[in-house]
Formats: sequence, C-alpha cells, structure tokens
Amino acid sequence: MNEKEVAEIRRRFRKDKSNITHIRGCYVNENQEIVARFDQSLAMMSEEETDTFLSILKRTLSGSLGKNLIDLAFDTQQVVSSEEHRLLMALRDSSLKDEEAVDTFFQKVIQSAALEGNYLILLAHDTYDVPYRSKDGDTQADASSEVFSYILCSVCPIKLTKPALSYYVAENAFHNRTSDWLVSAPELGFIFPSFDDRSTNLYNTLYYTRNSAENHASFVEAVFSRTLPMPADEQKEAFQSILEETLEDDCSFDAVQAVHEQIRDLIEAHKLNKEEEPLVMTKDMVKQILGSCGVNETQMALFDTKFDTHFGSDTQLPPQNLVDPKRFEVRTPNVTIRVNPERGDLVETRVINGVKYILIRADEGVEVNGVNIHIP
Repeated sequence: MNEKEVAEIRRRFRKDKSNITHIRGCYVNENQEIVARFDQSLAMMSEEETDTFLSILKRTLSGSLGKNLIDLAFDTQQVVSSEEHRLLMALRDSSLKDEEAVDTFFQKVIQSAALEGNYLILLAHDTYDVPYRSKDGDTQADASSEVFSYILCSVCPIKLTKPALSYYVAENAFHNRTSDWLVSAPELGFIFPSFDDRSTNLYNTLYYTRNSAENHASFVEAVFSRTLPMPADEQKEAFQSILEETLEDDCSFDAVQAVHEQIRDLIEAHKLNKEEEPLVMTKDMVKQILGSCGVNETQMALFDTKFDTHFGSDTQLPPQNLVDPKRFEVRTPNVTIRVNPERGDLVETRVINGVKYILIRADEGVEVNGVNIHIP
C-alpha cells in the first residue's frame, strides 16, 4: 500500500463513513490471562464512545511506510493452504462472527505478543464500496469499482492513571479522582488484506508497530508466519556503521554531509513529484551516491561486502530509515549541535594550531539561554 491508499482507508474510521457494525475485544491481564471478552455494537454506543473506538483503530494506520507500517507478503503456498492465512480469511469472511476463529486468533496473540502489563486486543471488520477513479484522478462516488472487505486488529496497552484532583461540574467542587485503567494508543496491529492499487490483495497484509525500534517479531511469526525486515532504528545504526567502516579515515564531516544531503534530496524530489509508490533505495543507488562523493574502488568493494552482510544484496531500504531528512546533528562528548538540514553549509570542521574545531557561521540572531548577544 502507498500513502494515498493508506490515507483512503484511514478516512473510513468515522461514524458517517464506516460500515463497522461491531467491535470484538479481549482484555488480557499481566499474567497473560483473559479477563474479559466482548462484542460491542456501535449502534448501542454513545457517539463519543464510537468516535473513541474508531480513533483508536485508526491509529493502527499511522506513521511512516517502511518504518511503522510494514508491508508483509505471503507466498503462494501460504495463500493456498496455510493455517495462518486460513484463519485470517475466516475472520474476514465471517465478519468476525466465527467464534472459533476469533478465539483461536486471541490465543495466538496472547501467546506471541511480548507486552508487559495489561492490554486490549481489538478486532473490527469493514466493507468499503471503492469509488471508481478515472485515469485523470477524478473519483466518482456513485460508481463503485469493487467492495473491499477487510479486518483491522489493534493491540493496545492498558495503563493505570495516577490519582489526581478533579473538578465535578454537578457539585461545583473539586474532589480526589481515584486511579483508573485507560486504553492507550495501539502498540501493534495490522490490516488484512492489503488495499493495493485500490483493490483487494490477499497476498499481502500491512503490519503496524508504534515503536520503530521494536517490531514484535514473535507476533508476526505467530500470526503471519513471516519474517520482518530489520527494525528501522537498527537499519539506521547499521547504515551508519557501514559508512564508518567503509570510509575509515576518509569518513569526514564533508563526506557524511554529502551523503546525507543527496539522500535527503531524493526524498524531497519524490515528494515534489507526488509519486504514489514509496521510495526505496537499493545497494546500487547508495553506491552511486558514494561514487559521486569520491569514494574509491577499494572502499566501494568493501561497502559491497558490508552491505550484503548487514542487509542482503537485494534488500530495498526506505531512505528515511537511513537518514533523518528533517534533522542534521553534530555531536561531541560534551556538545550537541542541531542544524537545519538545508543549511549544512553553516558548519565546517577545521584544525587551527593543531587543535580540531567545529566552526558555525553566526551572522545574526545569536541567542545564549534566550538572550540575544552580539559577537564583536
């Protein structure tokens, strides 16, 4: 799924847009025991409660593609005869009314989700009459191209609030409010099947993880029998390590800045061109950037080996997992300097009288602890 397709499904999670009629749930305590199951009808809820439920589910389709939202593909054999795909299809095709399938799914999540404390498993089913879209991008709401039937799962931690002083309107007075258990934003979840090319793709699911450093691989293995790519934070650390080890003594401020700027420029150009497919970087694309930065053949061969070791030769990586396009940072053990990524030219390194310095051009608007100062 690309960003437009994710956004199109996200817009479904409103009372006037959604065809979700009920939500299945399972409340699990810190001992991995089911405290309660429920099947709540949205028609029986207040408008505020419905909006809250839909808002929580919607969060499962948030974040960045390739970082928080990860595309997982089933192989042909799984789609034909695997237990995990059959279970997902049973949940979808029964509109979550197959009790055995729902119970089996809840147990799979409980046995595999490595979450501390209490949490809530939410399941919803929706059917979407996909409006026809012409080649020029115009949408015809009254002309449906197909019905997209899907399930969405959200696994949400439940956290205990602290006692606090609260205002009671009816009494016009303040009283202590006791601790209470509140549902937090989803920690992980998924939509199945994928909405690829604005159509049903039974060979894919879009998986969500809130924390890009923790992808809950055991959950993915149990529910989808798939292996996740390296977490986004680990991808960035691995790429940084490859750069350092490849360039060695040539790993200068200018070299790292040049690599960062070229990758950032690719990200910006992709946005400006409004390309629908997510931007990915191959090993050859990174090598082209390194070559333009003056990396020699020996270093390039070393990069080849290290890239294959860390990622695999054919791996495609989201560029935002390699560099942060909105952040450029220079750090020493005692000082951290954050620079507008578009103004990296304001910073340079220099050796003066044998001492290494980081120099920052400061023409005007210099503040120290909020106080404007003048540099003579």
